[in-house]
Amino acid sequence: MRIGDLAARSGVSVRSLRYYEEQDLLHSSRSSSGQRHYDEAAVQRVGLIQMFFAAGLSSKTIQGLMPCMTTGLVSEQTRLLLLAERDRIDQQMAALAAARAKLGELVEYVYDPAPVACAQTAEPEKTNAA
Repeated sequence: MRIGDLAARSGVSVRSLRYYEEQDLLHSSRSSSGQRHYDEAAVQRVGLIQMFFAAGLSSKTIQGLMPCMTTGLVSEQTRLLLLAERDRIDQQMAALAAARAKLGELVEYVYDPAPVACAQTAEPEKTNAA
């Protein structure tokens, strides 16, 4: 399929697909006229790349995971990278859950503005950053 077809099927811009190729995340063959052509597996691969970007992985990190995804072979370095990224995402999820809980408290206050409720949510928690 041509680049425009892949863009339409994956919901990603042509510009993004070109960027993925520049970053060695996606591969195409070229026609005699220089047009990019992709196989059917490219649609799923682009979806996976998008999911990893949405999770906060860098293109360099995603590139490090590509051999595992294409060959199924996993090096010790890849295992460590996967574990580190999973742990990072777990930490982000915990931080988001805490922020959501505080937001929930504020929403409750909006609907029941008792002074006690306001005092509990008015000041953000202080953390010690090293």
